[in-house]
Amino acid sequence: MDKNFTKQACQLLNASGDDWSQDKIRATPLTPDGSLRRFCRIEHEDGRTAVAVAPPTDDAAGLHEARSGWHIGRHLFAAGAPVPELYGFEEQNGLLVCEDLGDQRLHDLVQKKEIDSEQVIQLYRQTVTELARMQVRGCQGFKSDWCWDTPKYDRALMLERESGYFLQALCHDFFQLELDEEKIAQDFHALANRASQADASFFLHRDFQSRNIMIQQDQVRFIDYQAGRLGPLAYDLASLLIDPYAVLPTPIQEELLEQYLDALTALHPYDRAQFRQEYILLALQRNLQILGAFAFLSQQRGKPFFRQYLIPALHSLQALLAKTATAEYLYLKSLSHRCLEKLPRLKKGRLAP
Repeated sequence: MDKNFTKQACQLLNASGDDWSQDKIRATPLTPDGSLRRFCRIEHEDGRTAVAVAPPTDDAAGLHEARSGWHIGRHLFAAGAPVPELYGFEEQNGLLVCEDLGDQRLHDLVQKKEIDSEQVIQLYRQTVTELARMQVRGCQGFKSDWCWDTPKYDRALMLERESGYFLQALCHDFFQLELDEEKIAQDFHALANRASQADASFFLHRDFQSRNIMIQQDQVRFIDYQAGRLGPLAYDLASLLIDPYAVLPTPIQEELLEQYLDALTALHPYDRAQFRQEYILLALQRNLQILGAFAFLSQQRGKPFFRQYLIPALHSLQALLAKTATAEYLYLKSLSHRCLEKLPRLKKGRLAP
């Protein structure tokens, strides 16, 4: 680990009032998933720990993202959301130091336990309850100029970063499919037109899935909120329930959706039937984004780990499309089947001859 990195991290920690001298600490690099950011755990000889995060070197976008993480993180923590406490931030280079939440993610627990074990289900129940609170309380006093990307989740983002991402990264680059561009564009526009009608005035995490939920002393803690903005309620819940890393069975998804609605309506009046309609549309949008991201990360970023999740994500897309009217999204329905048919011919991320 870069000595200057750890030196600056210690200076930020010292500024919080504690002694974090460099000769008393050990720095251990941590490996992120799809991020280009640099992470390390700072361990003091007396047992205290913290985590330092920095954007890629000389990356203007990464610096903006880091500033968002600082401002949004402090806001959410003050609002009572279960996010890590932030200890310090270096404005010039984007270095941030925060509470160390350990190594256990909800995803890790799902892999070790039966998905329907009481311990796992209870943590998911806690997660959806805390999510509702974060969404409702987190939008109060939220400032859009904190956002490094876009200030709101809207129709333009759906078309460019989700359905457009799916089309380019998965269909064109990964599968090299020949498509009727006009027909698929019609389906994407129809979906975005309907999905964008949902109230988008709540806090939106935008990557709310099991690898971004830490477990610390049987309590859930949320990380990777730096892409937060204002948006619709159902999107983050959909991100959690259709998460390809976990593959929650349909009955469990339904139970958690009801648990979420109970928590939400205790905080904010919202029509449950309307929410369910919005949920399907926003889950479709999220599913398209997931597929685009996994294709991009596995192929363009050279991270084959993500390729294995294309199959559950495509199955999820088909299941959601099956809940729409028969005459809706016909080309997208056909396209999802074509993508699944291609997967058995994949060899090391490329189509086999």
